Amino acid sequence: RRFNYSDPLITPFLRDPEKFRKALIANVSSSTAAETGVPVETIARMLAGGDRPQSLKKPQSSAR
Repeated sequence: RRFNYSDPLITPFLRDPEKFRKALIANVSSSTAAETGVPVETIARMLAGGDRPQSLKKPQSSAR
């Protein structure tokens, strides 16, 4: 089924991709901050692409 932007139930945020993206980042940042204790601004910056956390590398398994 195709997404119908003229549907009266679709909010203005869904009609404007940039507003939708900002609202989604705010929503995810808020809930993630509540669960992790990390500041909302920090999470929002990471999600928006401003700060990329360093990749974690798996430690090599040791031979026993």
